Amino acid sequence: MTTKNSIAAIVPAAGVGSRMQHNAPKQYIKLAGKTILEHTLAKLSQLPQLSRIVVAISDTDPYFDELPQIDSRVIRASGGKERADSVLNSLFFLEANPPQWVLVHDAARPLVNIDDINTLINECIKANEGGILASKVKDTIKRGHTYSEQTVPRDDLWQALTPQLFKYDELKSALQNALVNGVTITDEASAIEWANKPVKLITGRSDNIKITTPEDLDLAGFLLNKQQNESAV
Repeated sequence: MTTKNSIAAIVPAAGVGSRMQHNAPKQYIKLAGKTILEHTLAKLSQLPQLSRIVVAISDTDPYFDELPQIDSRVIRASGGKERADSVLNSLFFLEANPPQWVLVHDAARPLVNIDDINTLINECIKANEGGILASKVKDTIKRGHTYSEQTVPRDDLWQALTPQLFKYDELKSALQNALVNGVTITDEASAIEWANKPVKLITGRSDNIKITTPEDLDLAGFLLNKQQNESAV
């Protein structure tokens, strides 16, 4: 039975992270003595309102079970070929006792701010609508290939971040239908948008970066050290 305002987290972590040029998937690269995934799960473990934290891992992943237990709410589920497949598999995993809401967060975003997540949860539940953390685009945006062909107005442009929070039933239905229809799903919001459901934009910190390249790892190390120093004060 679904409990009102119950929330489960889903962390898709079945990717290989080829752009990191590393022999292990990027979520297992060490950052300040711990894997990126450990840092991410440690952040989510600070949210008492989460009933479960489902991590979607490849069935052939040899690393996850070697990690120290961070939180008793963390559960392993089977990941899929693409991000959308991993999230949908996790939703099916939760089907026997579904939450009302699901909070989907990238495994490679360990720097997310807890206050931002709480704002996202509170705003979405208050409006009874799904939403995402996002930051306003600051840079001048160009469209083109080899040459710049157009400067794109940025007044209404946002960079999508995670977590993204949606109702369990709405997200499952949207993902299933979008995948059946061959729609390209880049994040959960894109599936909800395709289903013509509202997606609230909740301003989040722009330092909630996704670690994708070696350069990102260097920046993440600096930002993580800054966060830890601030929390120690």
